[in-house]
Amino acid sequence: MGRLTNISGAEAVKAFQKAGWQDIGQVGSHLVMIKKGVRANLSIPQHKELSVGTLRTLIRKSEMTVDEFLTFL
Repeated sequence: MGRLTNISGAEAVKAFQKAGWQDIGQVGSHLVMIKKGVRANLSIPQHKELSVGTLRTLIRKSEMTVDEFLTFL
């Protein structure tokens, strides 16, 4: 299993876009993303650094593994 590090919210958005997620808008400092066929919405904070726990939760909600996410980074 790959190792997650702190990345920015913008880097996370780019990785999720490569995985097929689309942004539908922004609420405050969070970008909301959806993907056809997945019931969950992702709310990605646009901070300079995302904590590993927050990133891991977003990956779990997106129904990907950590290794799959790391390939999109």
